[in-house]
Amino acid sequence: MSGLIALLDDIAGLAKVAAASIDDVASQAAKAGAKAAGAVIDDAAVTPKFVQGFDAKRELPIVGRIALGSIKNKLLILLPIGLLLSTFAPWMISPLLMLGGAYLCFEGAEKIWHVLFPYEHKWDHAEHETGDLAHLEEKKVAGAIKTDFILSAEIMTISLAAIPESNIWMEAATLAVVAVGITAVVYGSVALIVKMDDLGLLMSSKGRLSVTRSLGRGIVKIMPSLLRWLMVIGTAAMLWVGGSIIIHGLEEMGFGWLGHQIHDWSSAVGHMVPEAWTGFAEWTAKATMDGVFGVALGVLIIPLATWVIGPIWEAVFKGKA
Repeated sequence: MSGLIALLDDIAGLAKVAAASIDDVASQAAKAGAKAAGAVIDDAAVTPKFVQGFDAKRELPIVGRIALGSIKNKLLILLPIGLLLSTFAPWMISPLLMLGGAYLCFEGAEKIWHVLFPYEHKWDHAEHETGDLAHLEEKKVAGAIKTDFILSAEIMTISLAAIPESNIWMEAATLAVVAVGITAVVYGSVALIVKMDDLGLLMSSKGRLSVTRSLGRGIVKIMPSLLRWLMVIGTAAMLWVGGSIIIHGLEEMGFGWLGHQIHDWSSAVGHMVPEAWTGFAEWTAKATMDGVFGVALGVLIIPLATWVIGPIWEAVFKGKA
């Protein structure tokens, strides 16, 4: 009997350790995912454009295919690479993080540039006119998964950098939870966004109550504005996160002047408002200055990406999509 009691006590102890480990993984995953907020918001903002122009019945299957590609990107490619880097070359994480931050700055600045100097996309019109929608869908899904890979790499790198130093299994479990959780949140949100107008139409035409029909009409009217604001928020988040990553990386490399200046200026802004608003004012000021730096850096990168990196990338990967 004493042996059985001892065994049960050991099992209870193991269960407590396992529960604590699960709590640690969940807590670390939540913190790491929060650090990657900018890339996550941009991922959710970018994806709906890949289903534009398709029949409503194909929208959710396309989102599902992109989500499947995203989870493969994260779990089968990026997670093992991240663990290898963390174990054998941790010094590479910060430079890679800065490279990803520079990419976010470039993407955000390029979106602003296209708003200021718009141009018409004509490359997929012919495929719509010839009716080759199956080929266009394959092309769009492949393009979306490529875009997702870059954003997912940034998300996983940011998350890895945010995880406290621990053993490889804890890091693997945390990154896996981040990968699955972020993918579910992003593509669940995308699915909701792309079908919201259909829901509005259904409510406006089939709703039994007048308030339901009015709400449906309101949803239909507000969706175009919501999508535009989502793009604006995604762009701002990219520039803020990208700029802050670069500034923090420069501080780690011994170039801390700009980071210290932004900290001092943010503190000065915080002292200008009532004490209850100090924290919010300082965060807003810092995020704004990080974002302004992100815009400036992104504008500088645009010519390099357009005339050097872009052509090389196209030459290497042309025809492989």
